[in-house]
Amino acid sequence: MNRKLIPILLLFAGSGCAALIYEVVWYQQLQLVLGSTTVSLAILLATFMGGLCLGSLALPRFPFPGRNPLVVFAGVECGIALGGLVVKFLLPVVSRAYFSGTGSGLLAALLMLPATVFMGASFPAIARWVRGEAASSWALLYGSNTVGAVAGCLLAGFYLLRVYNMATAAWVACGLNLAVAGLSYLLGQSEAVSENAEAAEPAAGASAPLWAIYLTIGLSGFCALGAEVIWTRLLSMLFLGTVYIFSAILAVFLIGLAIGGALSSGLMRRRADPAMWLGLCQLFLAGGIAYSAYMILRVLPEWSRAVISITDPWKTLSTDLSYAAAAILPSAILWGASFPLACAAALRRGNGDAAGVTGRVYAANTLGAIAGALIVSLALVPNIGSQDAQKWLLVLCILATFPVVKHLGTTGKIIAVCAGLCLLLRPLVPAVPSDMIAYGRNMADMKGRSELLWMHEGLNSSVAYTRWGNGTVYINVNGHVEATSEDFDMRLQRMVGHLPLLLHGHAKSVLGIGFGAGVSAGTFTRYPSVEHITVCEIEPAIPPNSNRFFGPQNYHVFEDKRTRIQFDDARHYLMTTKDKYDVIASDPLDVFIKGTAALYTAEYFEAVKKRLNPGGYFSLYVPLYETDEPTIKSELETFFRVFPNATVWSNTRDGLGYDLVFLGQAEPFRVNLDEVQARLDGPEYARVRESLLDIGFRTSADLFGTYLGGAEGLHPWTQGAEINSDGDLRLSYLAGLGINAAMANDHYVHMLKYRRNYLGLFEGSAAAKNALQDAILRQTP
Repeated sequence: MNRKLIPILLLFAGSGCAALIYEVVWYQQLQLVLGSTTVSLAILLATFMGGLCLGSLALPRFPFPGRNPLVVFAGVECGIALGGLVVKFLLPVVSRAYFSGTGSGLLAALLMLPATVFMGASFPAIARWVRGEAASSWALLYGSNTVGAVAGCLLAGFYLLRVYNMATAAWVACGLNLAVAGLSYLLGQSEAVSENAEAAEPAAGASAPLWAIYLTIGLSGFCALGAEVIWTRLLSMLFLGTVYIFSAILAVFLIGLAIGGALSSGLMRRRADPAMWLGLCQLFLAGGIAYSAYMILRVLPEWSRAVISITDPWKTLSTDLSYAAAAILPSAILWGASFPLACAAALRRGNGDAAGVTGRVYAANTLGAIAGALIVSLALVPNIGSQDAQKWLLVLCILATFPVVKHLGTTGKIIAVCAGLCLLLRPLVPAVPSDMIAYGRNMADMKGRSELLWMHEGLNSSVAYTRWGNGTVYINVNGHVEATSEDFDMRLQRMVGHLPLLLHGHAKSVLGIGFGAGVSAGTFTRYPSVEHITVCEIEPAIPPNSNRFFGPQNYHVFEDKRTRIQFDDARHYLMTTKDKYDVIASDPLDVFIKGTAALYTAEYFEAVKKRLNPGGYFSLYVPLYETDEPTIKSELETFFRVFPNATVWSNTRDGLGYDLVFLGQAEPFRVNLDEVQARLDGPEYARVRESLLDIGFRTSADLFGTYLGGAEGLHPWTQGAEINSDGDLRLSYLAGLGINAAMANDHYVHMLKYRRNYLGLFEGSAAAKNALQDAILRQTP
């Protein structure tokens, strides 16, 4: 390898590192604007990769005569930095405009376009510097850029965003671009233009026609991104979809691409026919897809049993990382080798213009990747499921083999026969087990212990309904239990609805965040004053099926004439609607799941408060299980920051702390116990009394006996906790490290120590206060 290439490899690695930091940061930022639906994120992906495609095609059209390619590359890096700053400073402005209804989500996504166009131009720009054995050097450049991308992914996902925030991460990426630009400019100025700016000479020998190379690398990009979408979805069920898991899976995929790029460089130095090896890679990928599917769906569920007992979160993550590598690394290596091989094959048939060759190959690969990500996520998985989607990807890999091996004569015919035989692998792709959708990483222990009622891989979530031997029904989403008909769970879900409605007394318009089993929303139907029920749910498959399997428990709220289901990301809906409500109730949401922390930020709580009518209440479910102390403190302190009059209510399981309901209101918390009980005793509240009695509350005092504390009392414990904001989504990173914590009762007992002067918040007769005190003592361990 030419020693002069070493600093170029380091510069291109720095460029790749910055690009992935931007991508991770922008992904989080645009989720806040667009919401977490698959459709909105598909728009984001198409915009990002579309910019890469445009840049790769545009730069070769500008020869920059007399300019050293390294100087041009320096300009490209400055363009990326400038584009990154545009996103950093203007996205919040567009975000506010979008939320007020004067902008569009597409406008927010298009802010990324200038930076991504320059990112797409970076490879063709630096490819012009390479001369001589260009093809093998390109492979090394591609590999170094991908190694940098791995570093950027890990740096952003595990350090910058965990310790700092999105703004800091963006500044780091911008600084990297400028550093790369400066060093590249200095190197370019120190050498003569003619020394390294020569056009790469086509290598001798036959090759496939250009159209065949573009078609093959386009299909390869389609299969790569399509498979990544599916495997990320499946692996996140097994490992729980924390923010760290998504970064880890992406890092593994990028590591495979880097290894593949390095291996292809070795092939090209041996003068191997790149077109033949490009075809063989696609042939081997048919087996790779079958292998990865088998590993994820059959082998890893058994391995994941060992992870549950690990208490060290970093050891858990490293174990998950190794499992992901065992499953998807072979396929990623083959895709990593495909791009440099396609560049080398195109060079043999091209005009020797390094930038033009790499730009067109890059564009074809990127267009295929865009199509793969969109079609697989929006059409194939929701309509035919992951199993059949992977089968079709396997077939596409086989088809991608033929265009580039047709010119090989006897060798091509042999490869074609082998490709045909690979169709026999198609039936080996296993179905997604219902137990994986239901129980995720607990699948091995839960397998066969419940009866599957219904399952579906939806547009945004995979859902399974199961029934246990005791008759309990579960709704499970993406490998985790979301709600059940267990007594303790029914109590929690109804408390989310009953507490704010009973305290309000005359609520007319209510909003439920998340449908789930529909039990919280069902409590709305019991109140005679309620006229309008809106429920925001991200997954269209859930409400009608929860009506089927939880109908008696949720009072068939889905069929109630007052009910309107809004299929949207909850944050997006709250930020864009102009409607106001007397009560907003948030049904169970797992805070450690990536994206959920956006529904626990101070800015989101402020938006909720603005959507409340005077005297309105906001109830929010918060789990104590699978939660460590920094997480629960952050949740409390963030809520108290926006609702300084907030109260906290407990739901126990077998007398031990289990989960909580936060109750926020703008006004000071005061309750007249006699008035509430009188209202509850009225004939029009008969259905409310029945609903409360079902969960063990005979009187309002029994319900209010779950009072755990208020902001003023708990603040000494939560003081100094990290606030979860839109700028850092800190809770994602805190909660992601606490999923194996078994401290629910410890948190509960600790919080009880800060409960004081609670009788001063409740007004009423001595008898009513005595009844409340008795209820509180009965529910205190």
